[in-house]
Amino acid sequence: MLWRKFNGDPIDIPIRDAVEKAIRRETANGYHLKVCIGTDSQVKGAETEFATVIVFLREGHGGFMFIHNEKTRQKYTIKERMLVEVARSIEIAYELCNLFTEYNVDMEVHADINTNPNFKSNDALKEAMGYILGMGFAFKAKPEAFASSSCANKVVN
Repeated sequence: MLWRKFNGDPIDIPIRDAVEKAIRRETANGYHLKVCIGTDSQVKGAETEFATVIVFLREGHGGFMFIHNEKTRQKYTIKERMLVEVARSIEIAYELCNLFTEYNVDMEVHADINTNPNFKSNDALKEAMGYILGMGFAFKAKPEAFASSSCANKVVN
């Protein structure tokens, strides 16, 4: 998986190592961190682009993020696409969760799914919530899911 910083600089080491390096640097600088992981997607013609973000929040001092983009020609229903977004977020959360435990960093998985039943994405809410909570992760949906609905959204739009 190719990851980059928000400014476009590539991350040339494994993402686990980059995240650990960031946690060490930020805690050494006196910041208390929280990490939010989210994915959003956008259908553009025959392609669907996914963006997964790892957002590092420095309590009271802003934040930064790492980004992974991927395009596919796979066709999805809206519900399938929402669940693929959640699966991508869970995949990276699972890869990194031992680091967060080791360094005592709170982590949430954000789903770009609307809690309002009038929106199509709401069809996937129960499954997404069960998937994330079943993995033992904290869960946020819209409007609180800023990692997916704002940060990742900015990358795919």
